[in-house]
Amino acid sequence: MGNTTTNLLELKGVCMTYGHVRALDDINMSIAQGEWRAIMGPSGSGKSTLMNIVGCMNRPSQGAVILGGEDISTLNAAALTRIRRDKIGLIFQQFHLVSYLTALENVMMAQYYHSMADEKEAREALGRVGLSDRAKHLPSQLSGGEQQRVCIARALINYPMLILADEPTGNLDRSNEKLVLDIFHQLHREGSTIIMVTHSSEVASHAERITTLEHGRILESTH
Repeated sequence: MGNTTTNLLELKGVCMTYGHVRALDDINMSIAQGEWRAIMGPSGSGKSTLMNIVGCMNRPSQGAVILGGEDISTLNAAALTRIRRDKIGLIFQQFHLVSYLTALENVMMAQYYHSMADEKEAREALGRVGLSDRAKHLPSQLSGGEQQRVCIARALINYPMLILADEPTGNLDRSNEKLVLDIFHQLHREGSTIIMVTHSSEVASHAERITTLEHGRILESTH
């Protein structure tokens, strides 16, 4: 008997229509448990629409989205919020940190929506991204790379089933880009499932597989 691969995420015939514009057109895609997938494509190709659907911020016009065995494509807004909170870690190009909270408090804030805040756990999350000594700093006292690593710690705090990263290195210089990608490699080695949208073929090359979108359709998937 060979090893069987379990799919964490499956998109089946997913379409997204805005008026007469079809932002996604019959998307069929599977992401295996523990896979690191990069999504590429030019502006307007449907990358952000796809991330919004997978990230439970929107529902498709058609098709099924199955996450961890559950079809999330027909759920109401409250149910989608619950899944996003409990099962998905979101990392954005814009850091979305609260300016008057410290790095530690920004990480702990994610816990409030899930369970009781745990300072020890939040400190450990900052330690994982190399920021133990910056816990009491405000975002304005942190570099762009440090702010992005706070965002990663915040995304990891509730042990998500799936990590979604939208242009996670888009605002970073080369050295900070490497630090962030090193963290992603470590998460991948530990078994995390990562979907990363990027415009950079160099950043995408770190993933196991690259899926390219064009005009709302999958152009190709390469290993």
